[in-house]
Amino acid sequence: MSAPAASSRAARIRDLLNAALAPGVLELTDESALHAGHAGAASGGSHFRVKIVSSRFEGLRLVMRHRLVYDSVHDMMHTEIHALAITALAPSEL
Repeated sequence: MSAPAASSRAARIRDLLNAALAPGVLELTDESALHAGHAGAASGGSHFRVKIVSSRFEGLRLVMRHRLVYDSVHDMMHTEIHALAITALAPSEL
């Protein structure tokens, strides 16, 4: 994937997560290069790692936090995003 396409994809992910979860911290890393030759890379989907801290996560179990993140980028999953590694924290956990 070209660098502009990758940065555009990352920008869209950031926009979606910011709109849905209003995070205080949002760190997004494109790890696609680490998965070159992997079946997901061949299909055009990127591998991302996200660290997100949001007050929306307070009192929620990990699986529900992940669900909120996946719901935010749902339309991109399995087409533009092949894999998403998530670290989801509440501000009280920092």
